[in-house]
Amino acid sequence: MISSPIRILGIDPGLRRTGWGVLDIDGNRLMFVGCGSVETREHMALASRLLAIHAGLGAVLDRFRPSEAAIEQTFVNKDGVATLKLGQARGVAMLAPAMFGIAVAEYAPNQVKKTVVGAGHADKTQIQAMLKILLPKADPASADAADALAIAITHAHHRKSAALAARMKAAG
Repeated sequence: MISSPIRILGIDPGLRRTGWGVLDIDGNRLMFVGCGSVETREHMALASRLLAIHAGLGAVLDRFRPSEAAIEQTFVNKDGVATLKLGQARGVAMLAPAMFGIAVAEYAPNQVKKTVVGAGHADKTQIQAMLKILLPKADPASADAADALAIAITHAHHRKSAALAARMKAAG
């Protein structure tokens, strides 16, 4: 029986820049497909920025046709307004794959760091260094794109347990 690779979209949500990363997984082998970011301008109205994120991710989904998606969970910071805006961007980022019929797994930032680097409190330079090892063909132009690839890698490693948890949540 020949299996075909599974294509995963990782999303690092942000109002200013939403990173995305696409990889294929074939067994235990990870293959870089593409990465980038959807950027919005601060002077735009919030609704326009959210629409731009949705349209940009829709174009990525249309182009790469992933079968699975993963997103980073929001962490709450001291600035309630900023956290709320990030939550809105995250909601739009989750909506885009859902509109393509793709379930979206969620991972805590520390889980992403622990999966990719081996330590839950790794910094961005450590993540980028490990990406060069795990996905040598990847050359993310922004930290957001690198983070999105890290989220996709995390999903590749945890997708079976994430699917089981989703099934149990739906049944209960």
